[in-house]
Amino acid sequence: MIRDTSAQDRVLTAPSNRRKQFVWIGLGLATLASIGLCVPTIVRLMSADSSASSARLRIAEVKRGDLVRDVSVQGRVVAAVSPTLYARTAGTVTLDVHAGDKVKKGDVLAEIDSPELTNRLKQEQATLDSLGLDVERAMIDNRKAQAATQMAYEQAKIDRQTAEREVERNEKAFQRGAQPEMTVLRAKDALAKSRLSETNAQHNVQLDRDSLAFELKTRRFALDRQKLLVQDLARQVDELKMRSPVDGQVGQLVVQQRANVAANAAILSVVDLSALEIEVQVPEVFAHDLSAGMAAEIQEGGEKYAGEVSAISPEVQNGQVTGRVRFGDRKPAGLRQNQQLTTRILMDEHPNVLMVERGPFVDTGAGRIAYVVRNGTAERTEIQVGATSLNAVEIVSGLKEGDRIVISGTDEFRGAQKIALN
Repeated sequence: MIRDTSAQDRVLTAPSNRRKQFVWIGLGLATLASIGLCVPTIVRLMSADSSASSARLRIAEVKRGDLVRDVSVQGRVVAAVSPTLYARTAGTVTLDVHAGDKVKKGDVLAEIDSPELTNRLKQEQATLDSLGLDVERAMIDNRKAQAATQMAYEQAKIDRQTAEREVERNEKAFQRGAQPEMTVLRAKDALAKSRLSETNAQHNVQLDRDSLAFELKTRRFALDRQKLLVQDLARQVDELKMRSPVDGQVGQLVVQQRANVAANAAILSVVDLSALEIEVQVPEVFAHDLSAGMAAEIQEGGEKYAGEVSAISPEVQNGQVTGRVRFGDRKPAGLRQNQQLTTRILMDEHPNVLMVERGPFVDTGAGRIAYVVRNGTAERTEIQVGATSLNAVEIVSGLKEGDRIVISGTDEFRGAQKIALN
């Protein structure tokens, strides 16, 4: 006989309507909250012209501070004074130093053997000695000639005095009737002739003195000219010994020992280690802002040293401008040529200005447009930028301190007025 299942049955009570009401009320409140949270986003999306992902954008805050316009470049140490010695004439070179030797100013570094120049100096020296003898001989001849003309003048003076006494004696004899008048007239004619001879002799003395002085002066001019020629040749012969123009170190030896070189050929270079500068390559974009005299900051071994821009090249090569930076009162010890040093050139400083981190937005909007971020929306705003540095831009107008703007490229905004940020 099959029994029923009444013993396994359990009476279930139906759920009350009140519990269902609580469930539906909870669901309704959750729905209303979700709608409340979505409404601002929906309103923002509907009011915006476009949307963009904030994760792909760089946003920076406008702050107030000191803006320093600078440029940081890698420079290499070069010698400000590095003269190269050249051969004055053709000959055979004898090197007295090696590359890297330390030298003092005036030390003989090399010597050129030039028999032609040495022989020419000896010839011109002999000519100088000969001209010196000619001048001495001319001086002796001048004294002799002046003595002869002076003697002729003295003789004419004596003849004039004798003629005067003869006239005086004849006149007295004529007055006493002892001499005829013709004798007196002859005596007077002789006196006039002697006076004329005396005057001519006196003039000849002066003319001979001037003529002899002129001839001696001409010979002395020839002698002085020869002296200058000999001095110049002696200087050229002395320059065959090539001396160091500065205290420093021998750089590059251009020629080999006992090599035959032509005139004006480079022989060697000397580096003045006490006058070192830094050669920098600055990007072309900063070329018009650079000028001599700007302050610089040189970093070496964790320390900073003051410097100054000494020169800027007037031409651009490979998109860069070459400049020179000299050290201030203090410089690192043990510097070597071509050593790499980080150099920061300070172009100018703008204290207490509004500024923001530099980004592509400056180039995208030509420095006149920025997107200000407020409440999840980037709004297009007209601005004006001023000075720029490597990492900051001065804001002249259009923004205030605390504003947050998009500093990354805004090409994807396509000039929209409002952008909703997701």
